[in-house]
Amino acid sequence: MTTHFITAEIDLQESPVQMQQAIEAELQKRGEPLRWAVTGIDADSQKAQVEAVMTVAAEAKP
Repeated sequence: MTTHFITAEIDLQESPVQMQQAIEAELQKRGEPLRWAVTGIDADSQKAQVEAVMTVAAEAKP
């Protein structure tokens, strides 16, 4: 298992609950989030910048 620092852009949602669900769904595609934070909002593009520390299962070597 390894850890990775990632950034992602998430579309802004109608409510805080929907926003959290959208962030968690996007992060689950990339591994298991240890922690994440919204670090910026772009009002023009309606996107939130998210930074996360993820754990990712190590790939098996042939």
